[in-house]
Amino acid sequence: VQLQASGGGLVQAGGSLRLSCAASGAGVTFSRYSLGWFRQAPGKEREFVAATRWIGSNLYSADFADSVKGRSTISRDNGKNSVYLQMNSLKSEDTAVYYCAASSRTSLKSGVDYWGQGTLVTVSS
Repeated sequence: VQLQASGGGLVQAGGSLRLSCAASGAGVTFSRYSLGWFRQAPGKEREFVAATRWIGSNLYSADFADSVKGRSTISRDNGKNSVYLQMNSLKSEDTAVYYCAASSRTSLKSGVDYWGQGTLVTVSS
């Protein structure tokens, strides 16, 4: 299984950014997986950012860290095995390497099965 993250870059404070992550791998039903993002700022531990998880039928729920709640949205395209993180009103404290993650568990915060390679987001003030 591979997760390919993209969309990072340099953005001014107050701006927006959309991160994308495409999953690939045989024998995995990504539509049933929890998909989302963690981030790691310099000198800090990796922290949860957002996730979308399957809750049955064709329904999905979203979960956000308090630090990004209200200014971020997460979406997924199961046909493309992809997840997207739209971040608005970016702050300098959003500067970090963002990692795409996938989990077969009901919550991404319960454990990650697969990690992407990370994409750097730098917010300039």
